[in-house]
Amino acid sequence: MKILIKNGFLADGSGRPGYYADLLIDEDKIVKIGKIEDFTEGKIIDAKGLTVAPGFIDTHSHSDLQILTDPKVEPKVRQGITTEILGQDGISMAPLPVKYISPWRKNLAGLDGDSDSINWNYETTENYLKMIEDVKPGLNECYLVPHGNIRMEAMGLENRLPDESELEKMRQITRREMEAGAMGLSTGLIYMPCAYSESKEIIEMCKVVAEYDGSFVIHQRSEADAILDSMEEVIKIGRESGVKIHYSHFKVCGKKNWDKIGQVICLLEKAEAEGIRVSFDQYPYVAGSTMLGVILPPWVHDGGTNKVLERLADNQLRKKMIEDIEQGIAGWDNFVEFAGLDGIFITSVKNKKNEDAVGLNLSQLGKLRGKDPYQAAFDLLLEEENAVGMVDFYGTEEHVQLFMKRPEMNVCTDGLLGGKPHPRVFGAFPRVLGKYVREDQALGLEEAVYKMTKKPADTFNIAGRGYLTEGNYADICIFNPETVIDKGTFTDPVQYPEGIQYVIINGKIVIENGIHTGTRSGVVLRKNRKS
Repeated sequence: MKILIKNGFLADGSGRPGYYADLLIDEDKIVKIGKIEDFTEGKIIDAKGLTVAPGFIDTHSHSDLQILTDPKVEPKVRQGITTEILGQDGISMAPLPVKYISPWRKNLAGLDGDSDSINWNYETTENYLKMIEDVKPGLNECYLVPHGNIRMEAMGLENRLPDESELEKMRQITRREMEAGAMGLSTGLIYMPCAYSESKEIIEMCKVVAEYDGSFVIHQRSEADAILDSMEEVIKIGRESGVKIHYSHFKVCGKKNWDKIGQVICLLEKAEAEGIRVSFDQYPYVAGSTMLGVILPPWVHDGGTNKVLERLADNQLRKKMIEDIEQGIAGWDNFVEFAGLDGIFITSVKNKKNEDAVGLNLSQLGKLRGKDPYQAAFDLLLEEENAVGMVDFYGTEEHVQLFMKRPEMNVCTDGLLGGKPHPRVFGAFPRVLGKYVREDQALGLEEAVYKMTKKPADTFNIAGRGYLTEGNYADICIFNPETVIDKGTFTDPVQYPEGIQYVIINGKIVIENGIHTGTRSGVVLRKNRKS
């Protein structure tokens, strides 16, 4: 099918000034840009007063399970996203040895949810990606092989360092999954079992990733008190492995750490001056979102989720947990310290009996349950088998804009899709266009589009997308620059944005006049194998 987009203002993704032109799509490709006359067959979209941009690329997504259970992933597509990158934070769907399915589902549930409706016996990334293809995804899907999954397959879930044979197995698994088409490697050094590792282990896997010119995507060990040491560790990994570094959801958490921001920027620039390739993504909000289990001290997680639950059932160990949270542990990102009990909100649970907790902060949860907030939170984690989502408030608008303007930055959602989610699930990209471009003028329109399209495509070597040019794939977002805005709030997040008029994925119209057509035209994008 041919589609002619007429009279639109093209922000082509390059960052250069936009221009008025027509754009012709034939099947899944852009075949002509310019003045197009005598179009007699196919569909015409009149984009007068609208901006025509490449489809947005979400470099930090948690649709890993939902893409199998609800393949439209409408919250993403309705905000103009046409490609997303799964496998984040070192904890995802594949690889997954059969003997670890049960404990891993519990470990994964707080990030990506859980479901009995899929067959969990897929084992490898190759098979997982084939499952995505079989359900006909609503948008394009890329995958990072997660460090935690590799470690689990190589040596289980124990809190120890690998021996040389296990380290070699990690290298072999990494190579196998890169050959399956992974875009790179991810880790989350606050999540188990990734947090049990030292730099050497990660460097060895990253050496393999570097052979494929893949990216190393990292939720670093600290985004708070120890952020400078944490960044030095990441830079060391890049230096010694040669891999491209991409920091996930870049920020500095906690008021007492805001004076480190200048040093943080200096470290980015130091790495780049040294020739280390560095980038980061950011969601445009002053609050984050993750699993509530991160409030627990690291030792509580030793051995996996079943051990977490055993320790939560022990009243003496609960006293130790509270003591460690209140006094702190060196090198540990203490979410209660930098967000406070009033700044951490429950966003999702899996059992109906605890749905009354959703939307409450931990202080409110304590009042509802008639007990100390810590005990109420521990009870909730125990009853829900650790499958609880949260939102935490950590920063300021000034800091959001400071990092947004950095040349290393591209936009992401990092949205957990279950329960009462963070509003970024529904609105991160329109929020940049509406608040930070139109209202605050922190970014120019073309620069913002670049950070949503060509910048992430270049960072992750996503060929043929992220830039409007003849011969590229027809992934396109058409929006109204005067009205585009996110609508969701932290109290009422499940709201689609305004102003996203059309979304075209691989030449098929998925959003038309702001409404989903039911079309699912995404594909799995595999990184080219090593030549």
